[in-house]
Amino acid sequence: MPEFVNPFSGMTPDRKLTFNELIRALRLNLAAEEEAIHLYMAHADATDNELAAAVLRDIADEEREHVGEFQRLLNILLDDEEQLLADGAAEVDELAEELKSGASEAKKSDDEDSDR
Repeated sequence: MPEFVNPFSGMTPDRKLTFNELIRALRLNLAAEEEAIHLYMAHADATDNELAAAVLRDIADEEREHVGEFQRLLNILLDDEEQLLADGAAEVDELAEELKSGASEAKKSDDEDSDR
């Protein structure tokens, strides 16, 4: 969220960021984009004005592009970033498949019960 009350938020530091500081700054930028998406979508959902809702959703989509840009930059700068993200995605895929298989088995069992 904006930090306009902090007079130093937009000032350039008196030195360049270290690599680790840059990574933290990029993650903060990524989080700010996600927060902006949340805010714009909430505002779009909260209005009956079709034009305003459409504009807000369009801006939210632009923020999603920014998320991709920041994430891609992190993937380039950090050797393990893509692998860690892929590992996390694989864990979700595994859980989704387990739930899907469980749901299929439950439906199969229900179908067999109703045939009797």
